Amino acid sequence: MSKPQGRLTQPLVRDGAGLRPVSWDEALDTVAGGFARAREGDATRSFGVFSCSKATNEMNYLAQKLARQVMGSNNVDSCNRT
Repeated sequence: MSKPQGRLTQPLVRDGAGLRPVSWDEALDTVAGGFARAREGDATRSFGVFSCSKATNEMNYLAQKLARQVMGSNNVDSCNRT
């Protein structure tokens, strides 16, 4: 079975101006570190969530809980205005 062209097959992490392939453990550590830095700084200015109308109510609820309770930011918006 051939891989679709252009599809990512492993996580990438920004390294200077480019991206480099990494393990899943390193990728998740990088994400966790970014969340921690945003939380330690002023997350009200550096973190927000924008959700999609195609997401379930449960997913949108979890997204706003992450923003408000975990990150300490009220920057939550969605395109569910119809």
